Amino acid sequence: MITVLLLFLSNIFMTFAWYGHLKYAKSNGIFYVILFSWGIAFFEYMLMVPANRIGYTQYKLEGFQLKILQEIITIVVFICFATFVLGEKIKWNYIISFGLILLAGYFAFVFGKESQGH
Repeated sequence: MITVLLLFLSNIFMTFAWYGHLKYAKSNGIFYVILFSWGIAFFEYMLMVPANRIGYTQYKLEGFQLKILQEIITIVVFICFATFVLGEKIKWNYIISFGLILLAGYFAFVFGKESQGH
């Protein structure tokens, strides 16, 4: 589904905009870091807005479903970023926390259709 692909790409930009400065811009002043992050976030929005529009209009996803899907993708992208870029190790409590977010996605997509009579 094109919505998922666009959300993944968008979240890659978002993660670098929000967290990339932790590794790559430590010596710059906060004003420059914010401007740099806004520049990256522009590309995030160029992908996120069409992803949500396509998901909502073509795939008939609800706004709630789009947001939960986006959060799940954000977690997947962030785990990769934190592990491979920041060099952090994932701990058991983070795995459980992320698992609960995945469980939210399950409830949003599986039970939502049953309660609507689909």
